[in-house]
Amino acid sequence: MDYSATDLTEAKRQLDSILHKLKETVKTLEAKDSPERYKSQLTLANRRIQALTIAVELIVAQLHPDT
Repeated sequence: MDYSATDLTEAKRQLDSILHKLKETVKTLEAKDSPERYKSQLTLANRRIQALTIAVELIVAQLHPDT
């Protein structure tokens, strides 16, 4: 599918926002007294961060194919 630069830019902005919130969530969970208690939540958040990072990189590559 072809997406406009505006659509891709907005999608990237939204993904960046979600990534920021997820990273803050990871910091919060890791700072708790018993972070091992939140292992599954941390694993899920880190996997989502990885997936969203890939999506952002693909959007950037689509927006700037020459770089």
